Amino acid sequence: MRPNWELKNCCNHDQVVFLVTVAVCTVVILVVEGIQVHADEGGTTQTRGGIYWLILPAGYLGSSFWGMVLILASTNLLTARIAAGCFIAALLLVLIIAKNWTLRGLCIGFVVFLGVVWILQETTKVRILQYIILFIGVMNSLFSVYDIYDDLISRRVHSSDAEKFAEICPCPCNGVGWGAIWGLISFLFLCGAMYLGLVILS
Repeated sequence: MRPNWELKNCCNHDQVVFLVTVAVCTVVILVVEGIQVHADEGGTTQTRGGIYWLILPAGYLGSSFWGMVLILASTNLLTARIAAGCFIAALLLVLIIAKNWTLRGLCIGFVVFLGVVWILQETTKVRILQYIILFIGVMNSLFSVYDIYDDLISRRVHSSDAEKFAEICPCPCNGVGWGAIWGLISFLFLCGAMYLGLVILS
């Protein structure tokens, strides 16, 4: 079967549910006034070697990319299970190497939450695993856009990743310019995920 790239006859039931869920997740995320996690928040990256111009935007754009992957994974139950399994495995790895109890507590909380949701998915009529994966994906994508705006555009910090990137890049952009470019790329990941999600569900 050929993909429906033009989204003809949009929107069937699954596509409407997908769009409404993304909209609800967005509203829920944007209504939250703030969440504060202080132990080891942010920081600097110290590297030995590597490609610096790939390392600097990796945190911001990587979060957007993984948000896009999770949004796309939520369109099918099998891929949502795979995404949940990979997410749990990543959380367990972070739990092993975490150096503070705040991060350990967050990891344990998410592992328990996803485990309970998965057990409910498999043993009861509660079918929310795909929606939880979609929510996490939308949250990652939106937070990446917000974090780029907050860290790199609205307040100028000379030691920000974007300012460091501007120093090594031959382009005439300053840190705010690179923040805007990264924010646009991040937003395009979110829009692309929604479009591809609709294509998959058509």
